Amino acid sequence: MDSKSKTSNKQRLSAVASAKAEATSNVIAAVMTGKGAGAISTIGVFGKKAETVIQKIFIPSKNNQSQLKTGRVLLGTINDGSEIIDQVTIGCEANNCYAINCHGNPLIVEMIMQLLSQNGVKLITAKELLIKTFCQQENLNTIKLESKLAQLKAATIEGTKIIANQVDFGLAKTAASWLENINDLQLDEIKTECEKILKATQTAKLIMYGCKIAIVGQPNTGKSTLLNCLCGRQKAIVTNVRGTTRDWISATCKIGSLSVELFDTAGLDEKLSVLEEAAQKETVNILRQADLVLFVLDGSESIEKIDKKILDEISGKLVLTVLNKSDLKFQLEIGKLPPVLNNTVKISAKLDTGIDELREKILKLAGTDNFDLRQAVCTTTRQENLLIRLTNAKSKDIGGAIITELLNAPLSV
Repeated sequence: MDSKSKTSNKQRLSAVASAKAEATSNVIAAVMTGKGAGAISTIGVFGKKAETVIQKIFIPSKNNQSQLKTGRVLLGTINDGSEIIDQVTIGCEANNCYAINCHGNPLIVEMIMQLLSQNGVKLITAKELLIKTFCQQENLNTIKLESKLAQLKAATIEGTKIIANQVDFGLAKTAASWLENINDLQLDEIKTECEKILKATQTAKLIMYGCKIAIVGQPNTGKSTLLNCLCGRQKAIVTNVRGTTRDWISATCKIGSLSVELFDTAGLDEKLSVLEEAAQKETVNILRQADLVLFVLDGSESIEKIDKKILDEISGKLVLTVLNKSDLKFQLEIGKLPPVLNNTVKISAKLDTGIDELREKILKLAGTDNFDLRQAVCTTTRQENLLIRLTNAKSKDIGGAIITELLNAPLSV
């Protein structure tokens, strides 16, 4: 091939690439579901030419030959040339906004994303895509945007419901009502409502984003067996050797409306080797991050001296004292427990008895047992900080400015 032909070929390829880029300009896509091999994954595609791109890679089944219109879902396959990547459903959620629902295998998701990229689509994060699509909608204030973004991080179905409620009702509606009626409301009325919302938020966050529970206690009290009971599977090493757990072990399970991350920590003992001392320092770090503490005691033994440093660490936290080994002769004197350990429940982790009552007490202690999923709560730290400022506002003018910022401040990406 002579130089003129090579140049001509490069120009032609460049022109094709430019035409493809122009045809799909401003089309963006993102994986909208979490990582992992879930049953279904969703890929969002947005842009004026999004349908053009989808038509290139999607072949509808024989019974789904109709056009993609808002509210309509089509079944078919995603194809890379003659190769079928996956059977999918594609829905048109709004103008220029589409959702590809494919199998959750990460390899399939990656292949579809790469195919979109090859067709000129810009790949972005789920957060970026949501912001761009939401900004096209009218009457969407900052609280609504933040709530929709928060749904990406929800740990449970119940958490998703709480967050979804904040979009058109909940905090968004409450704040808009405050601003609309600022001249008729007493500032103290708004402050009282703020305090209720802030209190409810502390419980809601456990449901929305998950709850960390530290299992602590002296060696050989049955902490590892308890973790296995709550998780319903063998996760921690269980032996009769005192102080078997030298490091922390974690596991995730569902307790009622809570997605719980359990931490089985090293036993607390005053006689420590250098290795054990390091493990117990980590136990203290876990304690400080925990939302709730299960303090495990051996009910078949009299109370041993409990390290005051540990009692100081759990002071002010939600603490449930688990009196284990109830299948043996009970010798522990509950009346001699320190005040921070007065909330107790008897179980036998070995025989798996009392565990249902333990779960109920965990939910009650966390405040989630009868939590109203429809009430107004904060979904971001920004919202919490502004409500705290609002409770300290000295005048309606200051209060109105804070509410305006709550509703209309630029979203931080």
